[in-house]
Amino acid sequence: MRFQCYNISEADIILSWSKDEIDFYKWSAGILGEYPITKEKFDFVNNLMAFTSIEDDETVGFFTMRRPSESFDELRFGFVVVDPSKRGKGYGKRMLQLGLKFTINLWCKKVSLSVFENNESAYFCYKSIGFDDVILDKTEIYYVLGEEWKCKELMIENR
Repeated sequence: MRFQCYNISEADIILSWSKDEIDFYKWSAGILGEYPITKEKFDFVNNLMAFTSIEDDETVGFFTMRRPSESFDELRFGFVVVDPSKRGKGYGKRMLQLGLKFTINLWCKKVSLSVFENNESAYFCYKSIGFDDVILDKTEIYYVLGEEWKCKELMIENR
């Protein structure tokens, strides 16, 4: 597996992975807009460091990185999504391991991300590659489809 900078030509593939609202909101938190999202709204990711993961010349995953502050010491992963036909087979894990290798080994001291409590498979994927739970004073909450979705904050530090 390798990852490369996201290209707008991959938008249709990535957007096709969200088969329903719940699936879409689990990785987007509604930040990109309402389901179904348009290519124009998805274009927002061009403001971030956006990447796709490739296996055998096929796009199998997508994620972004951004700086949560002016410092280059920390990056934040977001919009992590894997082709549904590839889920549960280690693609997400390998994709994020490559992202971590790129960031932590080069310059970054820590990488953070958040995951909804109702997205257990993603949570356990992140834990399996070394992300640790972060206890916050206040839990981040989103209101999705008339429900309250709570976030778990995770971080991995260069040790």
